[in-house]
Amino acid sequence: MCGIAGFIDYNKDVLKKDYVLHEMIDSLAPRGPDVSGTWVSHNAALGHRRLIVVDPLGGSQPMTVSLGGDTYTIIYNGEIYNTKELRNELILNGHNFSSHSDTEVLLAAYIEWGPAALEKLNGIFAFAIWEEKYQRLFLARDRMGVKPLFYSLKDNSIVFASEIKALLIHDNISSDVNKEGLCEIFALAPARSPEKTAFKDIQSLRPAECMMFSKVGIYINRYWQLESNPHSHSLDETREMIRYLVEDSVNRQMVADVPVCTFLSGGLDSSTLSALAAKYYRGQNKQLKTFSIDYKDNNKYFEKSLFQPNADSEYVEQMSEHIGSDHYNYVCDTPMLLRSLKPALDARDLPGMADVDSSLMLFCEEVKKQATVALSGECADEIFGGYPWFTNPDMLRLDIFPWANSLVLRKIVLSDELKSLPIEDYAKDAFKKTCDETPLLLNETKEENLRRKMFYLNMKWFMTNLLERKDRMSMACGLEVRVPFCDHRIAQYAWNIPWEIKCLNGQEKGILRNAVSDLLPKAIVNRKKSPYPKTHNPTYDTGVRRMLKSILDNKSSRLHEVLDIKYIYDILNGGANIKTPWFGQLMKGPQLFAFLIQLEYWMKDYKINFV
Repeated sequence: MCGIAGFIDYNKDVLKKDYVLHEMIDSLAPRGPDVSGTWVSHNAALGHRRLIVVDPLGGSQPMTVSLGGDTYTIIYNGEIYNTKELRNELILNGHNFSSHSDTEVLLAAYIEWGPAALEKLNGIFAFAIWEEKYQRLFLARDRMGVKPLFYSLKDNSIVFASEIKALLIHDNISSDVNKEGLCEIFALAPARSPEKTAFKDIQSLRPAECMMFSKVGIYINRYWQLESNPHSHSLDETREMIRYLVEDSVNRQMVADVPVCTFLSGGLDSSTLSALAAKYYRGQNKQLKTFSIDYKDNNKYFEKSLFQPNADSEYVEQMSEHIGSDHYNYVCDTPMLLRSLKPALDARDLPGMADVDSSLMLFCEEVKKQATVALSGECADEIFGGYPWFTNPDMLRLDIFPWANSLVLRKIVLSDELKSLPIEDYAKDAFKKTCDETPLLLNETKEENLRRKMFYLNMKWFMTNLLERKDRMSMACGLEVRVPFCDHRIAQYAWNIPWEIKCLNGQEKGILRNAVSDLLPKAIVNRKKSPYPKTHNPTYDTGVRRMLKSILDNKSSRLHEVLDIKYIYDILNGGANIKTPWFGQLMKGPQLFAFLIQLEYWMKDYKINFV
């Protein structure tokens, strides 16, 4: 993967601002630690940081091609998994290639088909193409939102980048946060609206969107959407199709000029990917490396819950032995988690999922010592229905995001000056807007409509937040993490599978379990869903309480501007009990304290200005 950044200005000669471009791409160095490049004309500046995964010599960027009197220049972050098929089709259409990089194929595809090329791509991507002849910029983001792309528009100019930090370097962009931005933080975070950030001047291109920016103006188009149709396949046909799609996705994503490893938690999703990856490597007489994470003394302090019924360790060991992988287990301790809260915040540019973020960053740092590319099991739960809110009738009927059903707490923690923020209305409006755009199928029952909306909400909100977390934490370490379950073909096919097949035999993700049962030990096929693990060690709770109290005791702390400090002290001292997670399934007391610590770092280090 890589980092991209650039700006277009029709009013100024950007040749005089190439130093700004260099500063912007330097801020993205962790995403692309291997090499950097720039391309600048009078109105356009494009920069790139590269992590070399495919074709070290032939994939350098920015990449420029001249054809038919026009010059096209691309900067690109991502991987195209059907590169071979596209290259063959383009060769038949008269194109010649000097490398085997997907960048050259992507640029040729745009030259051949224009924006319609997006419909042909299978991959994860965010890219920009500048057409010098027509003085226009084309931006696009992959269908599922795996790769990020932020931008800011002002005075007939645009600034864009893979991460917010790069945008903030440009002098056109401020770190202002208005009331809407505060609502993003306190009503929705660590999730965020698909097209927004907390920063007033910075927006996000939504998944499956593309933009054309020119002197004429801006045109944004959504080039892909889930389609609702009757499911015509039998149970056996459905099982076979899922197996084919998942295995094909894994096989495509194993292609790299560097070794590929997998994250292995011992759950259904990561075990499936690891089994298929090991099978792929056995065909090449190679052994797969697998990696897992645990926490110091978790075996001593682990507590079962509805959301986390069992620990990972015994299942990880069983699965590694089953597939014969070369396995590495990383154990994280409390001091490391506490120290990493700030680096995780810096990677995300916004307050995130606290130790769930920081532990992933630490894990990725460890994996990076031995690998450059990894496969991870994100997205299967959102696509196949793995969470309790798909099966719990009360959760299914909520009029708010079930993973952020903490609106009372989110309101109570606010300072008197911010109590008037429309926290509940903002969250419910975002919920309703997403429900209203869900592509429903005529003649389905009310229950079926409700469940379609829940799937859509999960893919547009919960899944994209987890993908954002995975992208920032991994790329901060220069590790490319691919997500085979996020193949848009899998998402589209599963979208129309009836619920009674999805939860075959009364199990969450039952049809997926059935489709891959021959690959896995029976205990793992039947293992209940367990989320990404958190530490249960009480020293973490003690540590974040101490850190937060130290921050609050400092009267110059910026938390005093936004929080009801008396109430936070009450929580810290045990006078108030947090029953509903701030976010997700496990983000309760310690994780909320860590979130507030990250909020302090964010306001202070990013020089947040409330307007």
